[in-house]
Amino acid sequence: MDDLAGFLRTRRSRVDPAAVGIPTDRRRRVEGLRREEVAHLSGVSVDYYVRLEQGRATQPSEQVLDALARVLGLDETERGHLDRLARQRRRAKAPGGRVRPELLRVLDLVADAPALIMDHRLDVLAGNRLAGLLYGRQMPGLNTARHIFLEEAERGLYADWEKCTLDVVGHLRLGAGKYPEDPRLASLIGELAMGSERFRRLWARADVRARTHGRKAYRHPLVGLLELHQENFALPDESGMELVVLSAAPGSPAEDGLRLLAGLGADSGDAHPPVNAQVHE
Repeated sequence: MDDLAGFLRTRRSRVDPAAVGIPTDRRRRVEGLRREEVAHLSGVSVDYYVRLEQGRATQPSEQVLDALARVLGLDETERGHLDRLARQRRRAKAPGGRVRPELLRVLDLVADAPALIMDHRLDVLAGNRLAGLLYGRQMPGLNTARHIFLEEAERGLYADWEKCTLDVVGHLRLGAGKYPEDPRLASLIGELAMGSERFRRLWARADVRARTHGRKAYRHPLVGLLELHQENFALPDESGMELVVLSAAPGSPAEDGLRLLAGLGADSGDAHPPVNAQVHE
């Protein structure tokens, strides 16, 4: 699903030769660095680096990975991804999708902000009432990658749709590096590639992104623009799950919008969306 060779090829194609001291001219036809240039700058033999890019060399040392990361200008997230790809012979089993009852109670306690629990596939395993009102649907069963790329009727919900697609693909790339033998993740990626040209183009770039925090804007059909702040809390049990909370700044229009949204849901007799995690492995 993802491999070291492909990642190295995409990364070297993005390095500006001039930035690493290599003069260029109009006759240069290679985008980024040549293989032999990466090898020279990293202090490894050309033959060894070629074997890395062909998938014929396994288990490179930490020193080699550090040198490659330096030459290719990898950030911390990309460096971790490089290490996982290089160690894929030790396969990590994909975690299960059961949410502990205690976590469901935590979701119920978050009353003034949409909150949900997601896994590495971007499956929403549970969500509070306000999350259900924001997305206009039940939370268990929603996959945000599929929602963003394939459900065109919902595309208007995301005010920063293009940025969201970058984040989603980068997150799925990380998941593919951590769990290369996860059949459900592979199936999802195949479905997205078949159904979305943009997904295919972004996936080919092999970018990786860690989801931690940042601005998230929604265009809700009932309450308008909601500019929220997203915080991702990785759960400390190696489940691959995250608690995601979307909060509004105090006194902001978004805070008023969330309050209005909660009131509209109550006025319509909308029941509390269930927060159980009906996920089968």
